[in-house]
Amino acid sequence: MSALYDAEAQKSAASDDKVQRTISPITGQAIIERPLPSSNAELDSILAASHAAHLSWRKVSLAERKAIVIKAVSHLSARAPELAQEITEQMGRPIRYTQSEVATFEDRALWLVNKAEKALADEGVDEGRPEGLKRVIRRAPVGVTLLVGAWNFPYMIQVNALIPSLLAGNSVLLKPSPQTPTSSERILESFLAAGLPKDLAQVLHLTPPQMDYLVAHPLIPFVSFTGSVANGKRVEQTAAASKGTGFKSVGLELGGKDAAYVREDSDPAYAAENIVDGAMFNSGQSCCAIERVYVHEKIYDAFVEEVVKVVKDYVLGDPREEATTLGPVVSLRSAALIRSHIAEAVSKGAKALIPESHFAEAKEGTTYVAPQVLIDVDHSMKVMSEETFGPVVGIMKVKSDEEALKLINDSPYGLTGSIWTKDEAAFAALVDEVETGTVFMNRCDYLDPALPWTGVKDSGRGISLSRYGFDAVTRAKSIHVRPL
Repeated sequence: MSALYDAEAQKSAASDDKVQRTISPITGQAIIERPLPSSNAELDSILAASHAAHLSWRKVSLAERKAIVIKAVSHLSARAPELAQEITEQMGRPIRYTQSEVATFEDRALWLVNKAEKALADEGVDEGRPEGLKRVIRRAPVGVTLLVGAWNFPYMIQVNALIPSLLAGNSVLLKPSPQTPTSSERILESFLAAGLPKDLAQVLHLTPPQMDYLVAHPLIPFVSFTGSVANGKRVEQTAAASKGTGFKSVGLELGGKDAAYVREDSDPAYAAENIVDGAMFNSGQSCCAIERVYVHEKIYDAFVEEVVKVVKDYVLGDPREEATTLGPVVSLRSAALIRSHIAEAVSKGAKALIPESHFAEAKEGTTYVAPQVLIDVDHSMKVMSEETFGPVVGIMKVKSDEEALKLINDSPYGLTGSIWTKDEAAFAALVDEVETGTVFMNRCDYLDPALPWTGVKDSGRGISLSRYGFDAVTRAKSIHVRPL
């Protein structure tokens, strides 16, 4: 490791009410400072400008909006190497992977651009229409949209609501995570370079009370939030309690405790390779990371053996080095939580299969956490019931599809689930019973822009991506014409 994490640095770099500081998980040093709004009056001024920009932008043709978005996305993509370095420095993902996030931003954005015309087109209602009447359903922009991103995939998360919002005729306020503040700033730079009108997109760094003020503000009808369940509830409650502003629409993506079920007919080696990647990529810091695995008893031993082989091949270290495949977790607090989940499971009888000594960089009191595989686990353990958000996976043996299904659904979360099998009929028989927004067969930890990204239970509500993602940032407007 080229620089050890200094635990004391985080304590000396805490943000105050005037400045927001970003602490690098690689070194523990403050690497970025951003000023915070000085008052609610300043926020009011920003919102007034955003609302005025929306009123003009909604009159611009969809073709012109699309052209600006395409140009902005191309401008951002050209900066991928630079942006990749920033992602690594700010949140710790290995440099060998970060550039692909910008490529994913481009892919999703262009897919949404290509679907915008159909998603936003007027829909004629002709069935049984009396002679002379004209009936149309129109998708109207909602106005100012507040998009609150997360640090773990700072570009990929923002693209989901940003592109539909602008294409639909809205203005946007981008509120990035304090951990990755430059992501929204770089997006804004590219859109301004592409000719986006002034004030149509703005970046805000906020304190929690300032965030509450905006969520409750009468000029903001829609909030998209990605983050923790606790903060998601805070957003929901703040929006519901706002007075004199009507009922706000809130989209919430709040994480998961995603499960994989490996059936007896699955290939243990194939399943292990892919499930481990789904569990460990980004140091397990993904809302749809695999955290629980249920394996049929007939292939359980073979699967566990393959998992251990794959995990031991990871290289934990400084994420700025090309050889590193597993970087630090985002903070000391996160590292402590992950280690506590492992320790609690072991104290209750779980067996840890990866010796921590195998990963020399993993040290107590740092953000470098060794990947771990736990067996002999059960749902009384936090590692199988609470979101760990780290490079840890628990594996349980099951005897049947019915037992696996019961365990998959025994969770307060419901983002994604995956079933690993060669039998499509068996998958079809299970898929409707899995209580998640997405069910995969033989893959995991993946977002397809053609499919709605949505969750149930504590994983949130609302939809992003797919053609249905445009519904969140528009409202249906009925037009009924009766000529005289």
